[in-house]
Amino acid sequence: MPINSVIVIGAGIAGLTSAALLAKEGAHVQLLEAHNQPGGCAGTFKRGRFVFDVGATQVAGFERGGIHERLFRHLKISLPEAEVLDRACLVDLGDGLSQITLWHDYKLWEKERRRHFPGTDQFWDLCTQLHEINWAFVKRGPVLTPRNSWDLGQLLKALRPETMLSLPLIKSSVTDLLKLTGCEKDTRLLHFLDLQLKLYSQEPANRTAALYGATVLQMAHKPLGLWHLKGSMQNLSNSLLSAFKRDGGQTFFRHRVVSLKSLKESGLWEVQVITPDRKILQFQSEEVVCTLPPQCLLNLLPSEGDIRKSYLKQLSQLPQASGALVFYGALERSAIPAGLPSHIQLSAEAPGPLFISISREGDGRAPLGQATVIASAFTSTFEWCSLPDQKYQKQKRLMQVAMTRLLEKFLEIPNHQWLHQEMATPRSFARWTGRPHGIVGGLGQNPSQYGPFGLSSRTPLKGLWLCGDCIHPGEGTAGVSQSALLVIRQLLAQRGVDLHVDY
Repeated sequence: MPINSVIVIGAGIAGLTSAALLAKEGAHVQLLEAHNQPGGCAGTFKRGRFVFDVGATQVAGFERGGIHERLFRHLKISLPEAEVLDRACLVDLGDGLSQITLWHDYKLWEKERRRHFPGTDQFWDLCTQLHEINWAFVKRGPVLTPRNSWDLGQLLKALRPETMLSLPLIKSSVTDLLKLTGCEKDTRLLHFLDLQLKLYSQEPANRTAALYGATVLQMAHKPLGLWHLKGSMQNLSNSLLSAFKRDGGQTFFRHRVVSLKSLKESGLWEVQVITPDRKILQFQSEEVVCTLPPQCLLNLLPSEGDIRKSYLKQLSQLPQASGALVFYGALERSAIPAGLPSHIQLSAEAPGPLFISISREGDGRAPLGQATVIASAFTSTFEWCSLPDQKYQKQKRLMQVAMTRLLEKFLEIPNHQWLHQEMATPRSFARWTGRPHGIVGGLGQNPSQYGPFGLSSRTPLKGLWLCGDCIHPGEGTAGVSQSALLVIRQLLAQRGVDLHVDY
């Protein structure tokens, strides 16, 4: 047994990034994945000639110094082919007024927002100032949430006088920023913010942490940006997997983890899995990096010992995460109105606001002259997973009809023009990802859960680490990659290795 053995659970973007970073440092890494392919919620599936992104349809962090660009440069692999979205999103508030375009060019965006939200420059200027403070802070490598002296040291080293300026707002919401700047009466702006922030934080403006919201509202614009991958989102995970294998990592697909046990005599962790042929296997290692939702540990860890009982109680009290309803369809490209951008946000009462992604001509998701259309809406999870099958199928059909009608009205197409239609619910995602109740996107980034108040990557159980969309800085491929870098820095520091990924 190598003395530097690590098991990584889950081959989504967080797990692949963690595993690739460890393998590059010479660790003996075993990557366990319940599915038959990598990617997790950023994976893909095929239906005949169409390729559908399961969940994530765009990425951040591909610009120079962005998290993906930094990691791929560090791993000495090429970024997947992608193009920045000049129009990151078209937002239709459903109020009969003109739609709002999120431009990559900041000057165009500034002009756009002034046209739609006149008199709100103070709010946007404050968001920009907070974002710049946050971004500079993040570049200095702080550890959030700190749990020992090394973590605290990294956090203190990252602080600067300007960082302290944002501290009075650490428990504030985005709505509080509106009040501070005298913009709280602009109901159209609030509606826009509710839609946008829900995508990133799973919370509306009055429940999104101000410091988090100020940054994510800048993600589409220069010098940052949102990117569309050529081929599919699967290319991101495939590239990370190739780096991991190149550096000697071992991957075990269709190996579902069913228990974690700390072996007192050896100080190792034992990870029990079920194999494709239903056999029980045990893997052992010094360290375990778990990228599954932390709620999974309630079933994976035994509860013996005061520390475990206390930690499991903390996990049982985590806020309820959201699920998603996702419609996957395909059309002739000629049926789609000319000039639409690839991503659209559409306000709707039922089943809720839709985030729509339309494939680009020649991007590998559909044959030339055709396009895939993916529409998603957040939903609660328990009701979907507890419905009897007959009621579940009926409710699923009702939601598919509701979503297709919204799409048909917006795109101005008749129902018979669909080349393909299917629907996914939290129950579908529970089967696909193995996440409890099919939850997606991690924990909501509200003031009580954000940053130093969130769940730590360093657990109280020696050798057990967490990363993924429930760990700072939250959901999205960029967010989980940042959390992976954080946890591997912590793990390697215990072994005397200072991991530095250049900007």
